[in-house]
Amino acid sequence: MTKWIDICASDDLQADSGICALVEGQQVAIFYASKDKTVYAIDNYDPFGKVHVLSRGLFGDIKGEPMICSPLYKQHFSLLTGACFEDNTVKNKIYPIRIENNRVEISLEG
Repeated sequence: MTKWIDICASDDLQADSGICALVEGQQVAIFYASKDKTVYAIDNYDPFGKVHVLSRGLFGDIKGEPMICSPLYKQHFSLLTGACFEDNTVKNKIYPIRIENNRVEISLEG
């Protein structure tokens, strides 16, 4: 059974942008797509810049696939798989996330 961890109210999310949450000692970048009311979660760590900054990146899509562009060296990471579009040998951890009863919940088990 999935262990869901309450993060924040859904009203705390920034539309079409990112926020960072500290979840059990893990920095997680959370993105909210307002058009389809979908949330995405990826490790906030940029493996190229070696710092926690992905929540500050540019949120968008590449050919319809939701992605985040790192604010440092501009690599793009899929929010569905965590894979880097420019270097498929690099992958960032993604997490199951949902909105239930106006609360954002995440699972670190993903």
